[in-house]
Amino acid sequence: MNNEEQDREAGGREREFRGVEARPRNWLVPVILLSLREWNSYGYELMERASAFGFEAMNPGTLYRTLRQMEKDGVVESSWETSRGGPARRMYTITDTGRSYLDFWAKSLEQYQHTMDNFFRLYTGRPLQDKNDEERSK
Repeated sequence: MNNEEQDREAGGREREFRGVEARPRNWLVPVILLSLREWNSYGYELMERASAFGFEAMNPGTLYRTLRQMEKDGVVESSWETSRGGPARRMYTITDTGRSYLDFWAKSLEQYQHTMDNFFRLYTGRPLQDKNDEERSK
């Protein structure tokens, strides 16, 4: 198979796999909580910060539905803030429950990172390393 045929075949596979989500479900929730841990924020600003984590071209409806659900779950609170220069906007704050949930996510992601590291070790042909080996090498 020549390079042109390989490129065509790879492009076909790429189209075939579009829409497959290769990241943890609900990844947006800990990203929002992490952002709110730093300071209170409103929706548009949270959307900008989420894009720094790789959420390009996010539908604003997705963000606001997630924020409403997070508020129902008690991990964030919101209040309307008015200013002289513009319209009122909803300001979001992380709760103590949200901080605990963020800690839970951080621990879970740390374990997930170990699994991902092992995946890429195998993928690139390097030997696996267990957690005990990693801790000894630190």
